[in-house]
Amino acid sequence: MDINRPEILAEVTAEFERYEQALIVNDVAALDAFFHDSPHSIRYGGGENLYGYTEIQAFRASRSAAGLDRTLDRTLITTYGRDFAVASTLFYRPAMVGKVGRQMQTWVRFPHGWRVVAATVSVIVEPKAD
Repeated sequence: MDINRPEILAEVTAEFERYEQALIVNDVAALDAFFHDSPHSIRYGGGENLYGYTEIQAFRASRSAAGLDRTLDRTLITTYGRDFAVASTLFYRPAMVGKVGRQMQTWVRFPHGWRVVAATVSVIVEPKAD
Protein backbone atom coordinates (compact mmCIF):
# COMPACT_ATOMS: atom_id res chain seq x y z
CA MET A 1 0.00 0.00 0.00
CA ASP A 2 1.25 3.45 -0.88
CA ILE A 3 1.37 5.82 2.07
CA ASN A 4 1.44 9.56 1.37
CA ARG A 5 1.66 9.48 -2.40
CA PRO A 6 2.53 13.13 -3.07
CA GLU A 7 -0.41 13.83 -5.40
CA ILE A 8 -2.95 12.21 -3.05
CA LEU A 9 -1.50 13.97 -0.01
CA ALA A 10 -1.75 17.29 -1.89
CA GLU A 11 -5.43 16.62 -2.71
CA VAL A 12 -6.39 15.81 0.87
CA THR A 13 -4.34 18.67 2.28
CA ALA A 14 -6.15 21.10 -0.02
CA GLU A 15 -9.53 19.74 1.11
CA PHE A 16 -8.50 19.93 4.76
CA GLU A 17 -7.44 23.57 4.30
CA ARG A 18 -10.74 24.39 2.55
CA TYR A 19 -12.60 22.75 5.45
CA GLU A 20 -10.63 24.80 7.97
CA GLN A 21 -11.42 28.04 6.15
CA ALA A 22 -15.13 27.15 6.02
CA LEU A 23 -15.03 26.34 9.73
CA ILE A 24 -13.57 29.63 10.92
CA VAL A 25 -16.01 31.71 8.82
CA ASN A 26 -18.92 29.37 9.67
CA ASP A 27 -19.78 28.61 6.04
CA VAL A 28 -22.48 26.09 6.97
CA ALA A 29 -23.25 25.03 3.38
CA ALA A 30 -19.59 24.29 2.72
CA LEU A 31 -19.17 22.47 6.04
CA ASP A 32 -22.20 20.31 5.24
CA ALA A 33 -20.74 19.49 1.82
CA PHE A 34 -17.49 18.24 3.34
CA PHE A 35 -19.28 15.44 5.21
CA HIS A 36 -20.44 12.32 3.41
CA ASP A 37 -24.23 12.41 3.12
CA SER A 38 -24.89 9.09 4.81
CA PRO A 39 -26.48 7.69 7.96
CA HIS A 40 -23.07 6.09 8.57
CA SER A 41 -21.19 9.39 8.97
CA ILE A 42 -20.28 10.27 12.57
CA ARG A 43 -19.09 13.40 14.35
CA TYR A 44 -18.22 13.29 18.03
CA GLY A 45 -17.92 16.86 19.30
CA GLY A 46 -17.08 18.56 22.54
CA GLY A 47 -20.63 18.20 23.82
CA GLU A 48 -22.49 16.14 21.26
CA ASN A 49 -22.50 12.72 19.61
CA LEU A 50 -23.84 13.03 16.08
CA TYR A 51 -24.85 9.93 14.15
CA GLY A 52 -25.60 10.38 10.47
CA TYR A 53 -25.45 13.30 8.09
CA THR A 54 -28.85 14.65 9.20
CA GLU A 55 -27.69 15.11 12.81
CA ILE A 56 -24.40 16.65 11.69
CA GLN A 57 -26.24 19.05 9.40
CA ALA A 58 -28.68 20.06 12.17
CA PHE A 59 -25.77 20.76 14.53
CA ARG A 60 -24.07 22.98 11.97
CA ALA A 61 -27.29 24.91 11.33
CA SER A 62 -27.75 25.69 15.03
CA ARG A 63 -24.14 26.35 16.04
CA SER A 64 -23.12 29.87 17.00
CA ALA A 65 -20.65 31.56 14.68
CA ALA A 66 -18.95 33.34 17.61
CA GLY A 67 -15.46 32.39 18.72
CA LEU A 68 -14.55 30.03 15.88
CA ASP A 69 -11.15 31.59 15.11
CA ARG A 70 -8.34 29.22 15.95
CA THR A 71 -4.71 28.45 15.35
CA LEU A 72 -3.67 24.97 14.25
CA ASP A 73 -0.59 23.11 15.43
CA ARG A 74 1.01 19.75 14.66
CA THR A 75 -1.33 19.01 11.77
CA LEU A 76 -0.61 15.58 10.34
CA ILE A 77 -2.35 14.21 7.27
CA THR A 78 -1.64 10.65 6.24
CA THR A 79 -3.02 9.02 3.11
CA TYR A 80 -3.36 5.28 2.62
CA GLY A 81 -3.63 4.26 -1.01
CA ARG A 82 -5.55 6.57 -3.32
CA ASP A 83 -8.88 6.82 -1.51
CA PHE A 84 -8.41 6.96 2.28
CA ALA A 85 -6.82 9.48 4.63
CA VAL A 86 -6.68 10.59 8.25
CA ALA A 87 -6.17 14.22 9.27
CA SER A 88 -5.18 15.08 12.84
CA THR A 89 -4.51 18.49 14.33
CA LEU A 90 -4.28 20.39 17.56
CA PHE A 91 -5.99 23.77 17.80
CA TYR A 92 -5.94 26.77 20.08
CA ARG A 93 -8.63 29.43 20.53
CA PRO A 94 -8.19 32.75 22.35
CA ALA A 95 -11.09 31.87 24.68
CA MET A 96 -9.53 28.50 25.64
CA VAL A 97 -6.67 29.71 27.83
CA GLY A 98 -4.70 26.76 29.20
CA LYS A 99 -6.52 24.28 26.96
CA VAL A 100 -5.83 22.59 23.65
CA GLY A 101 -8.33 21.22 21.18
CA ARG A 102 -7.84 17.99 19.26
CA GLN A 103 -9.47 17.11 15.96
CA MET A 104 -9.30 13.96 13.88
CA GLN A 105 -11.05 13.35 10.59
CA THR A 106 -11.31 10.26 8.42
CA TRP A 107 -11.53 11.19 4.74
CA VAL A 108 -12.65 8.90 1.90
CA ARG A 109 -12.60 9.61 -1.83
CA PHE A 110 -16.00 9.08 -3.44
CA PRO A 111 -16.88 9.57 -7.12
CA HIS A 112 -18.01 13.11 -6.21
CA GLY A 113 -14.81 13.94 -4.26
CA TRP A 114 -13.18 13.68 -0.84
CA ARG A 115 -15.60 13.58 2.11
CA VAL A 116 -15.30 13.24 5.88
CA VAL A 117 -16.95 10.04 7.10
CA ALA A 118 -15.92 10.28 10.75
CA ALA A 119 -14.67 13.11 12.92
CA THR A 120 -13.97 13.74 16.56
CA VAL A 121 -13.29 16.99 18.38
CA SER A 122 -12.27 17.32 22.01
CA VAL A 123 -10.66 19.85 24.33
CA ILE A 124 -8.32 19.04 27.19
CA VAL A 125 -6.19 20.95 29.66
CA GLU A 126 -2.90 21.75 27.94
CA PRO A 127 -0.38 19.11 29.04
CA LYS A 128 2.69 20.51 30.76
CA ALA A 129 5.85 20.46 28.68
CA ASP A 130 8.53 17.98 29.72
